[in-house]
Amino acid sequence: MDRQQEFVLRTIEERDIRFLRLWFTDVVGTLKSVAIAPAELEGAFAEGIGFDGSVIEGFARVYEADMLARPDPSTFQILPWRGENPGTARLLCDILLPDGTPSFSDPRQVLQRALTKASDLGFTFYTHPEIEFFLFEQGTKPGRKPKPVDEAGYFDHVPKGTGHDFRRATITTLESMGISVEFSHHEGAPGQNEIDLRYADALTTADNIVTFRTVVKEVALEQGIHASFMPKPFANHPGSGMHTHMSLFEGDQNVFYEPGAPYQLSKVGRQFIAGLLTHGAEITAVTNQWVNSYKRLWGGGEAPAYLTWGHNNRSAMVRVPMYKPNKGQSSRVEIRSIDSACNPYLAFAVILAAGLKGIEEGYELPPETEDDVWSLTDAERRAMGIRPLPSSLYEAIQVMEGSDLVAETLGEQLFDFFLRNKAQEWNDYRQQVTPFELKRYLRAL
Repeated sequence: MDRQQEFVLRTIEERDIRFLRLWFTDVVGTLKSVAIAPAELEGAFAEGIGFDGSVIEGFARVYEADMLARPDPSTFQILPWRGENPGTARLLCDILLPDGTPSFSDPRQVLQRALTKASDLGFTFYTHPEIEFFLFEQGTKPGRKPKPVDEAGYFDHVPKGTGHDFRRATITTLESMGISVEFSHHEGAPGQNEIDLRYADALTTADNIVTFRTVVKEVALEQGIHASFMPKPFANHPGSGMHTHMSLFEGDQNVFYEPGAPYQLSKVGRQFIAGLLTHGAEITAVTNQWVNSYKRLWGGGEAPAYLTWGHNNRSAMVRVPMYKPNKGQSSRVEIRSIDSACNPYLAFAVILAAGLKGIEEGYELPPETEDDVWSLTDAERRAMGIRPLPSSLYEAIQVMEGSDLVAETLGEQLFDFFLRNKAQEWNDYRQQVTPFELKRYLRAL
């Protein structure tokens, strides 16, 4: 037994932890949980806990259903909202096949494989997400327009506002679990908030995002409101993204930093961006995986809809933030297309794969876009060589189907399931008769 496992077992005894929840996500990022008694944990560390993988989205077919969830002791955290005596804790799991080998359908291990490839090239991948979400009053019925908890806007200070109390309680909970928060504020739409997590390696960040979404929903319920990561709940307000800042390090050296280069951005950094732009359309079905995601991308409000990059250009898909003098380690790039309803394990894996492809193949970075891309005409965009992101989930699926990069990154089994799952979602969506159609056509036709 290693030291981390010993620490977990000792802490469980010292803190009177009676309930242990083992967490993992299915392919689309829905959190799954199974509770075990503390006495079972040592065996779970050694062999895993068996479950029926055929009932988890994308994990296994009926005739190969047996799977194992093996907890990662480094992810042990006490759940503060469950009370102290007796306590409840959680561990995130890796999913294994019965013979103990990694399951190719486990999203967490998809990211681990991508990070191993980066490590083989000498890189460590760091990420820093800005996570947006909405707070609504309770009681909204499914299909009805939700009511936001306030009518505030960007950076607004609302005396005794629900958002203030909510953000304070959420941040306190996150930090008690060892998840560091950098910023928090009200975002641009009514009821919309943003909480930014501190830089960490990509696996830790993805684990933290899974925990973050659970904490946000739990705190909201405690306060009698409802939290949603739906990308675009309102037609006339901005949607919720998850702008993610990224950098590659070789040891303690940020390889995106080059003193004296334009924007202090190194050749490696430029090639990484070129990879994101070259393969951006292919990975969009993963980074923006819901029908509703494309209402955000193509609904304005600074959401990027075109494969562009720029320095402090918030209409671009990839932004190079302003360089901070004497802080070369902070050089980074920001991808702005991704939304907060993605599966973070898969999203970070395909983003990293695209960036590394640009480095390995020596892609040339196209000229930056200084204009507001939304204000250009279609003819102007074509003349400038600006290509669009997919305009719907259907189009994103079609592009992803032909992507060797995404197929290799996700693995054949997960790649095939993901496409089938998203195709079914699109079919379900296009069969619906929407309020828009009823309002426009019912009496007129």
